[in-house]
Amino acid sequence: MRIAMIGSGYVGLVSGACFSDFGHTVTCVDLDEGKIAALKAGIMPIFEPGLKEMVDKNVREARLSFSTDLPTSIADAEAVFIAVGTPSRHGDGHADLSYVYAAAAEVARAATGPLVVITKSTVPVGTGDEVERIVREVRRDVTIDVVSNPEFLREGAAIEDFKRPDRVVVGAESERAKMVMAAIYRPLSLNSLPMVYVSRRTSELIKYAANAFLAVKITFINEIADLCEATGANVQEVARGIGLDKRIGAKFLHAGPGYGGSCFPKDTLALVKTGQDHGAPLRIVETVVSVNDQRKRAMGRKIIAACGGSVRGKTIAILGLTFKPNTDDMREAPSLAIVTALQDAGAIVRGYDPEGMAQAKPLLPGMTFAANAYECVTGADAVAIVTEWDEFRALDLRRIKTLLASPVLVDLRNIYLPEEVTRYGLTYASIGRPVRETPVAALV
Repeated sequence: MRIAMIGSGYVGLVSGACFSDFGHTVTCVDLDEGKIAALKAGIMPIFEPGLKEMVDKNVREARLSFSTDLPTSIADAEAVFIAVGTPSRHGDGHADLSYVYAAAAEVARAATGPLVVITKSTVPVGTGDEVERIVREVRRDVTIDVVSNPEFLREGAAIEDFKRPDRVVVGAESERAKMVMAAIYRPLSLNSLPMVYVSRRTSELIKYAANAFLAVKITFINEIADLCEATGANVQEVARGIGLDKRIGAKFLHAGPGYGGSCFPKDTLALVKTGQDHGAPLRIVETVVSVNDQRKRAMGRKIIAACGGSVRGKTIAILGLTFKPNTDDMREAPSLAIVTALQDAGAIVRGYDPEGMAQAKPLLPGMTFAANAYECVTGADAVAIVTEWDEFRALDLRRIKTLLASPVLVDLRNIYLPEEVTRYGLTYASIGRPVRETPVAALV
């Protein structure tokens, strides 16, 4: 099947590459000439494990190509996916749908025959109806079906999620559209894929509801972590104890500095606005948004407390800047609020991230950057682990103790055991866990 993917950002590029790997012929289209030139040269605009290898392979085999020419790219296409950005609109928090609507109009103008237009972008309920109105207004002489097909990709594991999904949600209003979507996803049928066919509006809401629910779980366990700190309980044991209940499940019950990234912050906010607009306020989600925003900066205060209540003139080392490991995405990363809080308190902040420093530098003025974790901590008065990259999971703690000016380690991802750290003579603070000094002599 011939597919055009409008938008070559995270969702569009990953989806286009995976569809081409299924055997479809895919053209990824983008207005950004620099991005398309880089992709043609084999340079990825994002870091995602396995993506470059998949792109290179399918370009070589002539199943995947890149273009800035939308009319030519969709001339023979049977399906066109819209995978452009829907950022939060400045001022009111609603999703900015201008890119979606502009792409829909341009696709309609360029259509040469019957077409299925699929919205892959995350959009509020009713967006598909407006897209359908736009394409019919632009081209009354061509049959264009509009479908909602939200993505459920985790950054850092997107290829695995695309090829082995929990479900594929399709919001379609015609049998023809359903048949086209079934053909597109047929290569996944060997995995007994649960195709969920629903109305277009239902599909749009499923995406927002899923992200909001996961954000609720994260925020819930973060507040439980605060209660654990106040009472001497262990949040990891609490999470395991409740996560074994199949009605709850263990995923997204890892206490930390709050959620970030390209999806949860903007999608929870957009869902809140949608509820308000329709007279059905989502009080739980409203609270989650507020609590999560406050938590990120509170993690800065946690680091300050671990340093004795003041960081003025002190150097703080930050390990991990991206919102999660295995990505270079800095959007709404907790590190942004944490570093700002430390700088506001007079600290000198130094950071290191395996993939995200190029993206972090313009967002974190005044912060210096190190070449590796050990250079980052050298001479620092404290080190804080903010993102749980694998390379931070087995640091040489004896060396860390020697390099630090003051032996303070703040672990905002709970990747170490308290007794494992304190036995090296380090002062340790983590999330929602009591620190009991080991009876064993410090290994210094």
